[in-house]
Amino acid sequence: MNESKGEIFAVGIGPGSPDEMTVRAQKVLAECEVVIGYKSYIDLITPFLDGKEVISSGMGNEKERCELAVKEALSGKRVAIISSGDAGIFGMAGLVLEIVRLKGAEEKIPVEIVPGVPAFVAAASLVGAPLMNDFAVISLSDLLIPWNIIEKKLEAAAACDLVTCLYNPRSSKRVHQVERARDIFLKHRGRKTPCAIIRNVSRSEQSLIRTTLDDLLNHKIDMLCVVIIGNSETYLNGQWMITPRGYK
Repeated sequence: MNESKGEIFAVGIGPGSPDEMTVRAQKVLAECEVVIGYKSYIDLITPFLDGKEVISSGMGNEKERCELAVKEALSGKRVAIISSGDAGIFGMAGLVLEIVRLKGAEEKIPVEIVPGVPAFVAAASLVGAPLMNDFAVISLSDLLIPWNIIEKKLEAAAACDLVTCLYNPRSSKRVHQVERARDIFLKHRGRKTPCAIIRNVSRSEQSLIRTTLDDLLNHKIDMLCVVIIGNSETYLNGQWMITPRGYK
């Protein structure tokens, strides 16, 4: 690491368990002086925070966290700003790079993106091998992207027969999106298409439900879930959900 000036590391901490955090991520956290993140994610990495300045905040303060990271780095500190899963997949990496550019700090602050295990990858491993062929990952949250755009993505993924992983499928206020997503996929997939609902991936409260597209909405689905919808070739072999790759 550069000892002469501050640095920012956008760190993917993996889906939850320290066992699924990369060695590189652990090394960076050990060497940083400041760790910034969403409070729930900070709570997942407490064993790595001894002796560090920790700055946490709630959901919706992403821009402020990135601005704080830039401020701390400009003061000469090595700063880790964390994301669950991978920092570059629905994470903080892009916003960090944008804020650094807007602050005109590209030449002053080195930035490194430290990859992590995405939740959909960890979720898929729990149910078998559903992602063996082409797939899509779509967030159903319309806080940042208009719902009509998300619907177009769902239509495209369903029509292209892509195995599809849904992030942020349902919240207390946003309930119809996953229902609409299921209806879209039913236009292109059979009712018995294998699906899985994985909640709290890689965390102590982890749970797993194997179901079908027809029965999907009869199970608890919330913001802590990743939903995997198989394609037309996905099948169940005992407990395993498998999408053939085409090997002979």
